[in-house]
Amino acid sequence: MSFSAIATLLIVSYIAASVAYVYRWRGRVRYRSFSQYLRKSWPVFAPFNCLLYMATRRSTRRAVLDADYLPGIDRLRAHWPEIRGEAIALLDAGELDATALPGSAGYHDLGFRTFYKRGWRKFYLKWYGEPHASARRLCPRTVELLEAVPGIRAAMFSVLPPEAELSLHADPLACSLRYHLGLDAPGCERCFIEVDGRRLIWRDGKDFVFDETYPHYAVNASRRRRLILMCDVDRPMNLFGRAFNGLYCAIPAAMRVANTAEDERGAVSRLFAVIAPWRERALAFKKRRRAAYVLLRMLLNWTAVGLALWSVYAMLGWAERAGASALA
Repeated sequence: MSFSAIATLLIVSYIAASVAYVYRWRGRVRYRSFSQYLRKSWPVFAPFNCLLYMATRRSTRRAVLDADYLPGIDRLRAHWPEIRGEAIALLDAGELDATALPGSAGYHDLGFRTFYKRGWRKFYLKWYGEPHASARRLCPRTVELLEAVPGIRAAMFSVLPPEAELSLHADPLACSLRYHLGLDAPGCERCFIEVDGRRLIWRDGKDFVFDETYPHYAVNASRRRRLILMCDVDRPMNLFGRAFNGLYCAIPAAMRVANTAEDERGAVSRLFAVIAPWRERALAFKKRRRAAYVLLRMLLNWTAVGLALWSVYAMLGWAERAGASALA
């Protein structure tokens, strides 16, 4: 068997093992079925995420962490009333609702669009790069405080309305951990987030960190809205993990979404806005002919997988031939 065939087999084996580990063995909570895992957990990123799981410091390899490991996080805790004031002003002015309106600059959000139908709303402050221009204009004090904490990669205000919930899911990328700071929360047992079986209650001025790639869901069964500051923060890792993550973070950076027309958008977000009308047609087709839609989607997915594996095999074969020629 040639080197390229062996290398391809090893890569395929690692991919299968990564998907199996995330689905069957990581954490305590399990999806009801493999099909639910495919829909809720973005298994295409499992091989890359597993590299970061292995690089994560052993003391922080768990679903929920204390935020004290983040240098400067006390600045946010100490000034949370100021952050809350700017967040409430934005909410009352309709800025969060405006980003979910069809045709708005913030509507085509690949990462969070499915939450709109639940009433969930957001306003980006920064996203794997410089703060949004709209955030500097509308909430300058919050942006100033965020920039004083070097471990914050991304941030937004997030609101979950009364009697709403976000179903079980896992975020796709392990390049960060998720930080929540309560700003205007019910502070009761009826409003919570549950991460890998551990229930956490948002309380004003209190914070926590969790690994958003574990299955989690959120519920607000109270009669009050839940408003928080939500950030992506550094995952504690060794040198290899930090080096790999420097490249991996290019993916969320490309998914940067605007709040208003003055904000920059990432390449993926621009592309998603272009193909969104075709996606709407596909969803309409799914409603009319679900069986045909499922079959077509499976065909396209497996074709993409086959092309990806063929590309890897072809590239390794080329490298093998080039090496043999160099040594001849």
